[in-house]
Amino acid sequence: DVQLQASGGGLVQAGESLRLSCVGSGFQFDDFAALWFRQAPGKEREGVSCIGVGYGRTQYVPSVKDRFTISRDNAKNAVYLQMNGLKSEDTAIYYCAAAADPFRTGYCNFNDVDYWGKGTLVTVSS
Repeated sequence: DVQLQASGGGLVQAGESLRLSCVGSGFQFDDFAALWFRQAPGKEREGVSCIGVGYGRTQYVPSVKDRFTISRDNAKNAVYLQMNGLKSEDTAIYYCAAAADPFRTGYCNFNDVDYWGKGTLVTVSS
């Protein structure tokens, strides 16, 4: 079965850092773009960051640019989100996802998701 298992969420104070991890199984991870989404209380789900296959391009929502960094390790079937300088508005459930890229374009698209993982909660106190 296909699984995306996220971990690394927790409670931190504003200004601190956190690293989220997501490990995929049951599919060819290196043929998929990897994405992070989040949903804050009372708000719509939004794409946070994504990375394409191979030497894939990365994307970031403007609110996290220069603070968050996405990376992947295909040998471990893993995608990471390093979150620095956390703010209270970053509080949300964070979800990892995967999107097939059969033509290996190296691009990622928040609107194109094939597999979803369960969320991990990030809480940033003021």
